[in-house]
Amino acid sequence: MATAPSAPNLAIFRSYASKPNPATLPSSILLSHSETCLTVFDAFPKSIFHFLVIPRIQPPLSARHLADLRSLLRCEKSIAKQVLMNLNEEANNVKKMIEDEMMKLYKFKWEIWMGFHPISSMKHLHLHVLSADLYSPKMKLKKHYNSFHPSLGFFLHLKDVLSWFDAVPSYYQRMIKLDANHYESLLKDRDLCCWRCDRALVSMPKLKAHLHDDFDKLTAREKAKLERKRKRTDVPASSVQASATDDERPEKVARLTPSQGDGSSDPTVGGDLPS
Repeated sequence: MATAPSAPNLAIFRSYASKPNPATLPSSILLSHSETCLTVFDAFPKSIFHFLVIPRIQPPLSARHLADLRSLLRCEKSIAKQVLMNLNEEANNVKKMIEDEMMKLYKFKWEIWMGFHPISSMKHLHLHVLSADLYSPKMKLKKHYNSFHPSLGFFLHLKDVLSWFDAVPSYYQRMIKLDANHYESLLKDRDLCCWRCDRALVSMPKLKAHLHDDFDKLTAREKAKLERKRKRTDVPASSVQASATDDERPEKVARLTPSQGDGSSDPTVGGDLPS
């Protein structure tokens, strides 16, 4: 007799955050950890690279204070901000790791997003750090896609949340309410559209095919840039000097100097919404 699939452990992040020594977690789960945070692989990545940065449970905060973003923002303002700054520091370390892996595997870098979901089924606060592509086999449902769309409004970018602390008190109080009805409507009522070009797509298969094609085009463009840069670098120095002397145009030498890194940017460990 076939057994039914087990229900997801919605408190698993809380158990990770409670560990005195996160290094005891298996390497298939843990990417890195610090005194204040740990980073895990998303079990259902929605981009090529997708990780979760989780605040460790430490005084003066308890598991209750770190249940989700709303719970944290109800804490004393300076304490809440410090938790977010700790997450930001760890996320930037993760970003560097992702960028190194991008260069190793793809030979170019693209943007990386850092942000929260205002509504989460998981029982502990976690910050998503993911590559800006939303190109993954685990991206199956409209609500998954819309929850990570960078400009739809459900995905709360970390830099925006941090900016609330510098706003006038009335704005801060309004933003930290994180009204569930408002955010749920963003998942249900918005049509599917490409996050890059805003093209409307009628189904998830069509959207995924479009994102696949879009990423292939990005890869081809970046490869072409690298090839052009290689050719400029390979020009013999003697021919450059001769060209400049013959035409009496020293500026031609500058044109043949390789340009500095083409900073292409854009988009790894889900868990907020049921798969």
